[in-house]
Amino acid sequence: MDYEPPFLEIYKHLLQNSHGVGVNDIRNDKTECCELPLIDLSRLSLDHVEREECMEEIRGGARTWGFFQVVNHGVSQELLQNLRHEQMEVFRNPFSTKSGENFLNLPARSYRWGNRSARDLSQISWSEAFHMFLPDIARIEDQHQSLRSSIEAFASAVAPLAESLVQILAQKLNIKISYFQENCSANTSFLRLNRYPRCPFHSRVFGLLPHTDSSFLTVVNQDQIGGLQLMKDGKWVSVKPNPQALVVNIGDLFQAVSNGMYRSAKHRVVGAEKVERFSVAYFYNPRKDAVIESHMMPAVYRRFTFGEYREQIEKDVKETGDKVGLPRFLLKRHGHNDTPRNKFYHQK
Repeated sequence: MDYEPPFLEIYKHLLQNSHGVGVNDIRNDKTECCELPLIDLSRLSLDHVEREECMEEIRGGARTWGFFQVVNHGVSQELLQNLRHEQMEVFRNPFSTKSGENFLNLPARSYRWGNRSARDLSQISWSEAFHMFLPDIARIEDQHQSLRSSIEAFASAVAPLAESLVQILAQKLNIKISYFQENCSANTSFLRLNRYPRCPFHSRVFGLLPHTDSSFLTVVNQDQIGGLQLMKDGKWVSVKPNPQALVVNIGDLFQAVSNGMYRSAKHRVVGAEKVERFSVAYFYNPRKDAVIESHMMPAVYRRFTFGEYREQIEKDVKETGDKVGLPRFLLKRHGHNDTPRNKFYHQK
């Protein structure tokens, strides 16, 4: 099919020379299926007791799982179905078209696929995506107006949901109410359309590599195929899809500002042999110059900017092939201030 990325071509050498070593060594085929905490957001509009209990369930999911599901979230099923249809259509464009310059009139690198720098099977990613900075959505060409309208409708519906959840999570963190209003908006967030093609090597490679999100939080709508897994108590567990729910997960930035109270849980996607999978994710991010720090003491992580965090991730991925993330920003418990902390203050 002319719309499939050339996975076999770029991964051929690794697949032929793997000698059976791959994700089978990492993924436990007996992975337990879990149901994430399911939270009915309609309770936020009820009496004080119901509202407080609902908010505590949200914070509890963020503490214990780093993931939770929400229903009655204000995003209609019709909107989600329309976006899924448009998402499937845009990925059906020939690979030569969607990987070409200025497809959809989006910036370079908006369309991404695979991992062409993979050195072994554990680094293979069998998926493709359109990753968009929200202000760029308006640039999508008129010939793709229905796609643009569906994406804009989804972003407009999810943005207030993300903001509401962020404010609830922040209540116990001694953060100024205005912090998120000043540093985050729809114009600083990202949206990602994901497709996981059928994979003949689904037991040996990942659909999406294990990672944590570099956001405050992420809101995901996934289809019913399944494949999302997260790390819980040192074990990988599979997330059972819920057709009525959106999945919410905590990102690195919330783990940092919460001083580790909330968990940015490692997660991944495993592929399927006979069916393709689709999802869409909304990443609630701040401005590049937003300062990330905990207001609870003793602080676990040093102060840093979101821009600095992204630069460090890019450097690590380039040098090691993997994201190191928050461990790079841990404060030393002994001796003087470390060099990165001093560097941050010199740059201010």
